[in-house]
This record gives sequence, structure tokens and C-alpha cells, in this order.
Amino acid sequence: MQVRYLHTMVRVKDLEASMKFYELLGLKETRRIENDQARFSLIFMAPPGQEECPVELTYNWDGDEGLPSDSRHFGHLAYAVENIYDMCKHLQDNGVTINRPPRDGRMAFVRSPDNISVELLQMGEALPPAEPWTSMENTGHW
Repeated sequence: MQVRYLHTMVRVKDLEASMKFYELLGLKETRRIENDQARFSLIFMAPPGQEECPVELTYNWDGDEGLPSDSRHFGHLAYAVENIYDMCKHLQDNGVTINRPPRDGRMAFVRSPDNISVELLQMGEALPPAEPWTSMENTGHW
């Protein structure tokens, strides 16, 4: 099964200060997503020539008062997978809990033994919804 690294997500309390810090490291903004409905921004920053390996800065517009004390800075690792259903089945067959099943044929979340959240995204277009994933509820948190 093919897997490709996508990004690492970190939550930030002060977007401007965080972006300046990553710019000092030599990273540049490569992409931005503004979600007016959910009131957050995703800013992807990467070293020049390595745009495929960004850090994703997640900024909640209304604040996140738990930061920095509650370990919510680190969000998740993300990998694109060739077939999200096959990957989730493979993980499940090997004792991994699927915390957020790929009900949409596009996205799932699992956790490592060290409780690191890992996002799995379908390469290309979402797969058609399929069982048992469509009916599967979330387990725990992701």
C-alpha cells in the first residue's frame, strides 16, 4: 500500500508571532485556508523547495485558552494513502482502533501507541461510501 507524508499540524495561540518564528527558521507560507463558518485558519509553511513537507499552523479565531498549558499545540501527523478503506482494514486487523472511521471515503483518524493522532487522507478523489465504515461511529477522541 502506498503512503505519502503530508504534514504535521500544530495549534497556535498567536498566529502572527508563530508565523514570524517559522519564517525565522526559513519557512514560507505556501497555502492558506480560511474557514469562516468554523472560525479557524490553516496556514501551511515549508522551506523553499520542500513545499510538499509543510507544518500546518492551526489558528482558532476565537482563541484557545487551553494553550499553551494543555498539550494541544501538537495536533496530528497526516498521510495520504492509496486506498483509505484498505489501510483502515489493515490497521484494524492489526489491533489499531479507528477513532474516526472513513465514512466519507476520504478521511480517517487513528492514534499511535503513544497517543499521537494520525490523520489518513485518501489520495485523489474520495472513494464512494462503503460499509462497514459508513455506519461506524467515532471511538474515543482524535
